[in-house]
Amino acid sequence: MQFNWVVGKAYTGCEWVMKLAYLNILWVLFSLGGLIFLGTSPASVALFTILRKWLMNDTDVPIFRTFLNTYKKEFVKSNQLGWVMALIGMFLYFDFKYLITVGGTIQYVLSIPLLIVTILFFITMLYLFPVYVHYDLRLIQYIKNSFYIGIINMHITILMIAVTILIGILYSSIPGIVPFFSISLFSLMVMAGAKQSFNRIEAKQKRLSV
Repeated sequence: MQFNWVVGKAYTGCEWVMKLAYLNILWVLFSLGGLIFLGTSPASVALFTILRKWLMNDTDVPIFRTFLNTYKKEFVKSNQLGWVMALIGMFLYFDFKYLITVGGTIQYVLSIPLLIVTILFFITMLYLFPVYVHYDLRLIQYIKNSFYIGIINMHITILMIAVTILIGILYSSIPGIVPFFSISLFSLMVMAGAKQSFNRIEAKQKRLSV
């Protein structure tokens, strides 16, 4: 009985590994298919859509068909959101480059608020795609809700960041797995953490509505 349990768990684990590798390859191919700057956002939405279904126990979802349909359906909207965030990221990047060229008190005074804004930007980015696939909102609301959810559930956000760092260390230690799990494993951890945040918020809303 115990042997069958171990075999079953091992099989499930291997199945997850294969699915994550397949999903990662699809993300790379579809991102390249959109010449990266047009393909990354819809490919990421498609990837997170499937991960969300898996975490909601819909593990038999047809991976390729779901990925392709989501990619096509969300191509325009996800790119609009992606480009807004890319522009914000570029603005912060050039602000940092400018601060390097100045010195003294100005650099010190400006670097602290810029660092805070950058941290908040990364927190928003961490939740952006999970929020996108979990809720049906207007464009600006995805950004606002990602920010609010990340701040309200700061303990989960910190845990997500810690796990992300650990995954980065894993990739550095075993670079051979990067082509197969670079995005999918990281995204799975992010989606799992975000789902916990969503559950907490929805449970609180349910209690307040009673």
